[in-house]
Amino acid sequence: MTRGVRAARFVAAAVLPAESAVGVCLVAGVPVPGVLLAGAEAVVLAALVLETVVLGRLWRAGRRRGAGRRAATVAALRTVVPVPVRRLVVHELRAVHSLGLWVLRRRHAVPEGTLAAPYTGPQTAMMYGLVFVSVVETVMLALLIPWPAVHRILLVLDVYGVLLVLALHAACVTRPHVVGADGSLRIRYGALFDLRVPAASIAAARVERRFPEGRLVRLNPDGVLDLSVGGQTTVTVELTAATGFVRPLGGRGQAVAVRFHADDPRAAVAALTRARTAPSTTRDPPG
Repeated sequence: MTRGVRAARFVAAAVLPAESAVGVCLVAGVPVPGVLLAGAEAVVLAALVLETVVLGRLWRAGRRRGAGRRAATVAALRTVVPVPVRRLVVHELRAVHSLGLWVLRRRHAVPEGTLAAPYTGPQTAMMYGLVFVSVVETVMLALLIPWPAVHRILLVLDVYGVLLVLALHAACVTRPHVVGADGSLRIRYGALFDLRVPAASIAAARVERRFPEGRLVRLNPDGVLDLSVGGQTTVTVELTAATGFVRPLGGRGQAVAVRFHADDPRAAVAALTRARTAPSTTRDPPG
């Protein structure tokens, strides 16, 4: 990777988010010293020039290799913008979209004839508790801190935090697991995780409650993938072969089995078993 590309990736990962923080202060009415503001604008201007130059060079190189305009643009952006930054932006946009779906009482990608398997039960109380704590914190800090500028900053941060928690919960509510009519399975966690398992890749499914430790998405040494909600999983799906998956920040792995949580695990397992063991409706013509 050339120095120019490395510098552009650093800018995308660090400089532009710092400029966003300055923008939040300005929107909140917080006075920013002129020297600091001028310096920030100069840095951002230089960053934009660098990004433009690097993207232009990558775009022209892609065009010379025969790529179309759109393909060359996408390739240039993927080269400059780090994968975790791209995925975080996409996650946030999807979460905001999920807020709208939640208000309209709609669900994302749950076709007719499929079974939606919700999984938010263990975390709902915690999510609303976080919202309540954020609201109480906003009120208490407004009473305790005497500086109006600090009030505005904290108000913006607290409102953003409340919306972020609600958006995460809305994404989980509107994006349930889905058991297809053909026995396929789509395992999700909000906008952060999405794994499609074809019916032919499922060897067995059973109800099994476990309490794995660690992060939300955890690949065990034996190749079993845990996607826990509230620190628990209730369904275990064994696969016929190792299946690839993508972590929330773009890392990849291979799993030979998946354990996930469903609020009604028996219904999910029954739907998977019924679809895989149902006799074919196609009959041979009489001979």
